[in-house]
Amino acid sequence: MLGDNIKKLREARNLSQVQLAKTLYVSKQSVSNWENDNVVPSVEVLIKIAKYFSVTPNYLLDIDNEEYINIKGLTTEQIEHIKLIINDIKNKTD
Repeated sequence: MLGDNIKKLREARNLSQVQLAKTLYVSKQSVSNWENDNVVPSVEVLIKIAKYFSVTPNYLLDIDNEEYINIKGLTTEQIEHIKLIINDIKNKTD
């Protein structure tokens, strides 16, 4: 669950475990252990992972499956443009 979600997000960005580890200032072994569900990251690291991948901690923990897009700092016009793009994508896949 948590490990699968971390791996899925990492692979979607074409990152190696080493690259993700460097970004989060942890060892490659830590990333491997998370992905294999051997160890759970600390709350602080879980939050870092969520922020890095622009998802909620709940998404990582499989509490919900809603991803989010960080729109902080965008204008209302930019946000509305993003909403239109998302709706266009949804309509093409339906």
